[in-house]
Amino acid sequence: MSDFMRWLYANYIWPELKKADQTGYEMALSCVEYGLEPKYEEDYRRALEFYAGNAFLLGFRTGAGLGRECK
Repeated sequence: MSDFMRWLYANYIWPELKKADQTGYEMALSCVEYGLEPKYEEDYRRALEFYAGNAFLLGFRTGAGLGRECK
């Protein structure tokens, strides 16, 4: 990931993920986030950063592509 994507994740995506409504997902998210062995926690955070950043870019590209169709 680029430095910009790391910055975007830390300053925009991660705070938005923490504010998001987790209704119905509390147990699963808690098990993954707090149930991992310490040696896997960093791998989990890195994977989350990667997939959240790429999901953001996918939404950005898809939204930009749909702009013409929404008129």
